[in-house]
Amino acid sequence: MATPITKRIEIIDALRGFSLAGILLCHMVENYIGAMAPEGFSEAVHVGTIDYIIDGAISILLRGKFIALFSFLFGLSFFIQMENSTKKRISYSGRFLWRLVLLMVIGYLHSLFYRGDILTIYAILGIFLIPFHKLGNKWVLGFSALLFLGMGRYIVFSLTHGASIWPNSEAMTPNAPKVVQYYDILKNGGLHDVFKTNAIDGHKDKLNYQFGIFGRGYFTFAFFLIGLYVGRTDFFRNFKQSGKLIKKVFIWSITVLVVSIGVTAVAFTSLGESPKFNNWTAMLGLSAVDMANAAMTVIWIAIFTTLYKKVKTKKWLTKFAPYGRMALTNYVMQSIIGTAVLYGWGFGLMGELRHLYTFTFAIALILLQIWSSKLWLNNFNYGPLEWLWRSLTFFRTFPMRKK
Repeated sequence: MATPITKRIEIIDALRGFSLAGILLCHMVENYIGAMAPEGFSEAVHVGTIDYIIDGAISILLRGKFIALFSFLFGLSFFIQMENSTKKRISYSGRFLWRLVLLMVIGYLHSLFYRGDILTIYAILGIFLIPFHKLGNKWVLGFSALLFLGMGRYIVFSLTHGASIWPNSEAMTPNAPKVVQYYDILKNGGLHDVFKTNAIDGHKDKLNYQFGIFGRGYFTFAFFLIGLYVGRTDFFRNFKQSGKLIKKVFIWSITVLVVSIGVTAVAFTSLGESPKFNNWTAMLGLSAVDMANAAMTVIWIAIFTTLYKKVKTKKWLTKFAPYGRMALTNYVMQSIIGTAVLYGWGFGLMGELRHLYTFTFAIALILLQIWSSKLWLNNFNYGPLEWLWRSLTFFRTFPMRKK
């Protein structure tokens, strides 16, 4: 068992900030729709070659990978909290459960602005992390491997045969009335309209995506478990001495990535030009996509840790650390800012900006948040939402301003 961590490890904060930057790039280029886009949207945001390049690069390198990285760090943070309480001979399970309740509240309020909120999913899945803290590494790694290979998806497909987990749900296609209606609300509706549709219906659609045949929730929990396992190994405290391990992991991840891409290509090619997700071949293809995303996520971790060992590159990557320390505040704020720019209650620019512009705006917002986070933490101990979450967790007011 690893030595309990009592001080913040800079590379973990930096990696969290790095993952948050990737999430913002994805969401902004997607126009913060948080759902399927209607017909005509793709043509509107692809004006020139550079737009296709940006979209392709994000799909290959970022989409699905950086939210997985964020999930990995959530599992790692769980381990750190549990082990620190163990060192103090205090049971933290009940406190962590209460912490998840608070996260659910914060996430729900955030989801009113942006339907694609991940915090509510973390709050639900985090409950199942608690029993895994007492289980051995073989159980943790074994169960995560089953999830990565598609166990959750296969069980759901066996029970539903590809149908929605919600009764009488409308099929989701670009020209479906529900898709068009939701886009119109985001594009032209007021803040109250957005809140109203996201309050309940948004969570139904999200749960169907997370725990239906697409199974993003199972993938997320698998990365929770990997984060828990990596915490036990003390990897991030000793990463400078782990060059051979990082190289080995990198090579194996490349191998898994190549094989997964091959399986994906074969599976979906065999389904024809208009694939339907009502057969086992499609399920295999979706699981191969998950494996490719998982491999790419691990590759990013290997690259980041390798560069963090080098003086010149570490100087730049360290700048993500304050951004990561305020991840909760920055995650919520970037959604509010992004939706204000794109939704009808704000500037209403959804579907009117080519990818080049939304990508550039995201870069500018990342730089602004990195700068403001550093400035804030020069004077305060926590970010605003981090302070609120911590204070409510322990039922005491922690000092906000630095002495």
